[in-house]
Amino acid sequence: MKPLMSAVLVSAILTGSMALANPPLREVKEIDEPLYWALVAFEISEVCDSIDARTVKGLSDGWGLIRKARQLGYSDEEIKSYMRSDTEKARMRARGEAYFKHKGASYDDPETFCALGRTEIERNSQIGVYLRAK
Repeated sequence: MKPLMSAVLVSAILTGSMALANPPLREVKEIDEPLYWALVAFEISEVCDSIDARTVKGLSDGWGLIRKARQLGYSDEEIKSYMRSDTEKARMRARGEAYFKHKGASYDDPETFCALGRTEIERNSQIGVYLRAK
């Protein structure tokens, strides 16, 4: 009977610890979404010469996201892995490119990025707060 109880106890502990595991950071909207918005804004500023990125705000918010991830129980290694992941970078790039296409922005015409950036600034959107017209 003891081996069976031990097996049940070990199983319960393992199942319980698995249930407490954090989801991948890409699934944590309060981390993933603000990072996406900042990256979209940065891309707009890179393509459009008449719009700058609000770099200090971006860096400050980035550090805030790291603190938030830590508060949610993610280790520094998990956070670094997420931020350095080629898969995550490709996912964000694809998502951004889909957004730009949907909004009519084309890399062949930088002014389309400028128009999108100005619209986001005027709306004071999640993206616009990371941009500044020159």
